[in-house]
Amino acid sequence: MLTQRPRGTFDILPEEVRKWQRLEQATRLAFHHYHYQEVRTPVFEHTELFSRGVGDTTDIVEKEMYTFVDRGDRSLTLRPEGTAGVVRAYVENKLYGAGGLSKLYYMGPMFRYEKPQKGRNRQFHQYGCEALGAEGPEIDAEVISLNLDILRQFGVERAKVELNSVGCPVCRPRHKELMLEKLMPHRDQLCTDCQKRLEKNPLRIFDCKNEQCHAVLQESGAPTILQALCDDCKTHFDGVQSYLDQMDVPYVINEFLVRGLDYYTRTAWEVTVEGVGTVAGGGRYNGLVEQIGGPVTPGIGFAGSYERALVALEQQGFQGDAPDALDVFVAVADKTAQPAAMALLYALRSAGLTADRDYQGRSLKSQFKTADREAAKFVAVLGDAEVQNKTATLKQLATGEQQEVPFEQVVDFIRKNLSKGGLAQ
Repeated sequence: MLTQRPRGTFDILPEEVRKWQRLEQATRLAFHHYHYQEVRTPVFEHTELFSRGVGDTTDIVEKEMYTFVDRGDRSLTLRPEGTAGVVRAYVENKLYGAGGLSKLYYMGPMFRYEKPQKGRNRQFHQYGCEALGAEGPEIDAEVISLNLDILRQFGVERAKVELNSVGCPVCRPRHKELMLEKLMPHRDQLCTDCQKRLEKNPLRIFDCKNEQCHAVLQESGAPTILQALCDDCKTHFDGVQSYLDQMDVPYVINEFLVRGLDYYTRTAWEVTVEGVGTVAGGGRYNGLVEQIGGPVTPGIGFAGSYERALVALEQQGFQGDAPDALDVFVAVADKTAQPAAMALLYALRSAGLTADRDYQGRSLKSQFKTADREAAKFVAVLGDAEVQNKTATLKQLATGEQQEVPFEQVVDFIRKNLSKGGLAQ
């Protein structure tokens, strides 16, 4: 019986991998332009990191984490998001000791137990960044612009930034009081999850997907956090908008947006694409480093989904790039040329050329068909005569031109003619 992949996972086959590689290259280039450095963290961490950092009232922690107990009786969790692990690495490795701003980025798989659907799987792949050590609205504007810029580099069109502020420990308690005042009379109308959130973290109710809960929010007159910001948060949010305006970064205010993670403070945003939904998002987290055990350090970051970016691109008609053509296909005319063929193949590859050959003993005619199918630019034919003469017969498939070249000159000859597009006489 065939063992199939687990539900919510998928195989990325060679044709699809080319699309992923293109996005990954664009990601690295964009982060390089913004002077961010890559960090790689484990795919599993101690469960406590996520329950403390992400928040025990979030759907991620309550319902979606892949948690297991290892042989040492330790509770471990496959990472459901990237920020907590990066901040843990920042604290544990004392990156704050160097002073200044740490600008870090990451790429890799994440894991959440949720209903699989197009662009949303149980193993999914994110790219993201964290800027640790700056508190002003300028870095918020930079990170938001970087988030949008990467999607533009991908070729995603009509991406829209939805922006909000989720306040801070100064204004959140007052907002909680107002929420309780408005919602407690309607508690029984809320879903079971939101009844719990009402007691622990009412702000999370804005993140509920239940339409009935949204109706209760509107009918009760429960205030959004934007209506309850303290003066410092309001000044900061005004500054973020001012810088985005100066940079011509388009955005809209969405005062119902709170994101699905408890560590956010002040600036929060999502990037959406019509017909796809949220493809990226992020926010500021001024208390997370301290909560994980580090010094008081402001931070901000975002994460984007490669799967959802690909869904957006496919809706735009993106087909991916054609496979890379071979520079040279080495065709073996008879067995006596096998050693010479292997030597030539190794020399071509060592010189930085893409080269391949047949390993199944096919006829010379079949080998030429393979070379044509692989879009090889040149075929180097080696047979008994070539071995005796210490030459190779080189044929350019596009023109049909061919020429015998001394074996030791083949590599230089091909490199020269690849740049010219034809056989030099």
